[in-house]
Amino acid sequence: MEYYSGQIAKLIEELSRLPGIGTKSAQRLAFHIINMPGEQVEQLASAMVDARKNIRYCRECCTLTDQELCPVCRSQSRDHRTIMVVENPRDYAAYEKTGKYDGVYHVLHGAISPMLGIGPNEIRLKELMQRLQGDVNEVIIATNSSLEGETTAMYISKLIKPTGIKVSRIASGVPVGGDLENIDEVTLLRALEGRVEL
Repeated sequence: MEYYSGQIAKLIEELSRLPGIGTKSAQRLAFHIINMPGEQVEQLASAMVDARKNIRYCRECCTLTDQELCPVCRSQSRDHRTIMVVENPRDYAAYEKTGKYDGVYHVLHGAISPMLGIGPNEIRLKELMQRLQGDVNEVIIATNSSLEGETTAMYISKLIKPTGIKVSRIASGVPVGGDLENIDEVTLLRALEGRVEL
């Protein structure tokens, strides 16, 4: 038995296709949208259509942008000789929010995962290697500390080391508020190796 009319059911169905949105969340969003003023709904729909039409990859770092170069790559105040390699645009945004990194980025759009059939050619490694033909001092690998992230970091390191460019890996370790007894050995070892002098 259907609970909703065709158009409501269609809206719920489309919203539930979004990642992280289950049926209940899709229902809440659908009813919220239905109760919004018509002008706001049109602005929302227009913003989605415009974003889909106009957003592309930055020519330099491969993040998502609506211009040829993203704001970071366009900035003259950034250190273009230091490149931080991240897996996706969300990681890029997370580092930017810290306000402490003044270099530029390279977004891979994934990580090497043989089990999922994702090899080096399926992520943006070729573009990274092309960038390294320019004036680059250091590549900071900031992939996740998952198996895929570690595999990707090792692969990138092996590619770059022969060029003479410094390659570093972000330290990862104990989260703030974490109890040492609950943290795995690899994380504890990484925290120890990435220690800094106080």
